[in-house]
Amino acid sequence: MGSEMCIRDRSNGGLPNGGYRMARHLKALAAAAAALSLMVAGCSGGDAGGGAAAETTLTLGSITQATTFAAKDMRWANESFYGQAVYDTLLIADPEGKVQPHVATEWTYDTAKTKLTLKIRTDIKFSDGEKLTADVVAQNLKRFRDGVSPNKNLLEELADAKAVDESTVELTLKQPDPGVIVGLSRNAGLIASPKSFGAADEKTKPVGSGPYVLDTEKTVPGTEYYFKKNPTYWKPEMRKYDNLVVKVFTDPTALLNAAKSGQVNGSNVIDRGTLKEYEASGYTLNKFELDWLGVILYDRGGSMTPAMKDVRVRRAINMAFDRASILTTYGQGFGTVTEQIFPPRSAAFDKSLDSTYKYDPAAAKALLAQAGFPNGFTLKMPTSPLMGTTLPPIIQQQLKDIGVTVEFTQSTDYIGDMLAPKYSAAWMQLQTDEDFALYKFQIGPVATWNPFKYADPKVTALGATMRAGSDADAAAAAKELNAYIVDQAWFVPWYRTQGVFVTDAKTQVKTQAGNAIPYLWNITPKA
Repeated sequence: MGSEMCIRDRSNGGLPNGGYRMARHLKALAAAAAALSLMVAGCSGGDAGGGAAAETTLTLGSITQATTFAAKDMRWANESFYGQAVYDTLLIADPEGKVQPHVATEWTYDTAKTKLTLKIRTDIKFSDGEKLTADVVAQNLKRFRDGVSPNKNLLEELADAKAVDESTVELTLKQPDPGVIVGLSRNAGLIASPKSFGAADEKTKPVGSGPYVLDTEKTVPGTEYYFKKNPTYWKPEMRKYDNLVVKVFTDPTALLNAAKSGQVNGSNVIDRGTLKEYEASGYTLNKFELDWLGVILYDRGGSMTPAMKDVRVRRAINMAFDRASILTTYGQGFGTVTEQIFPPRSAAFDKSLDSTYKYDPAAAKALLAQAGFPNGFTLKMPTSPLMGTTLPPIIQQQLKDIGVTVEFTQSTDYIGDMLAPKYSAAWMQLQTDEDFALYKFQIGPVATWNPFKYADPKVTALGATMRAGSDADAAAAAKELNAYIVDQAWFVPWYRTQGVFVTDAKTQVKTQAGNAIPYLWNITPKA
């Protein structure tokens, strides 16, 4: 879920507070008027104004705003629309997740798998007229490695990147990393113009070579983002619409109302309780099983909540949840009950692990007593409107049944607060990825979703085998790792959720393996 922190325009241009609010209000009205104009233009068929074809506009709903537009710091998953609109990635993934050539036309490893050579196209220019070269690519890779993106670990093994010539980039890795190629098709592969590096407006005015250019005059950061077509885009067949609008909805009800009134062509939907209403409003439910959903027990070392250090406590929390009931009541049946974060397509998956923790509040209370907590303990967790209204009471009640008191705090930056880290445990929905990518993102000692950086020697050793071992050894290590983290109760998965991306009657989509939302170019007008 990706995932994330808020960037807002704090500049008031010297206006007093009242003038600033008025300016923002007027800007919002102008943006709304522009959106209506674009919607009318996009819906009109045939010619307009003396035979000119009407421009088409795709309007998407998003559950997250753009944390930043600085390529070196961008997030992915639910924020991938923003990056894909304005930037190219070095490589690209098809809907099945297979990596394909893009800006890099070919790539090869040496025998040690520590040198990766990429051949780069020489016919691409950024929207500011600068040429995209191998040297620019190398600079972008190092900037992402050294940036603050939560996915920077995609390039954690990058020792150096340099241009061999204008069309060849050589990456030197500290050690083999099977996840680098996939990363270069995601935010680790975003390429920005060198003129934007370190610019005062780098976070708010992206300069890339992608299909669109951010319209900063119409955009209201955090609310609505307007993109117009890049006239010099090198691969126009990938751009399916002339204009793009992304509207942010942090409230599921607001998103549903916008869909009912025809304001969005497509959107990811988190609140399963609203899906029947989308269908009734003429939207297609495009389903895909991508994420696992449940609670992450971050504080395995007990540094914030001492009780969490005891594996019996973590196991008791696993036994407290009625997974099947949660899938029915909260997930509306859209998913498959599980107790492991690796998916069925993975070499690590073991069906027998899904019966490790039977729902048993009485046995869970007994485990807590054995661990020295007969009266339970208090666990602080964040909550967000994205969770809907039914989920927090479910978590609170089922943990209360075993003696654990949950104190919820409303978070305005849900992802950022978890990654800070400010909480020992939290509800989350995360993608199921390729085995080593999943290890790097959710499990390993420097993984993004291991914010306490908890290190277990056995986990680290198995990760090393997954990294550099033969295919057979890596698969065996992944299977052993999965069994170990289930036994140690690092996570409390409830079910693998069916993601749902809704599209209106005018729009069709191919969902994306390995990502929370479709890739932009796979959303197309319905014939």
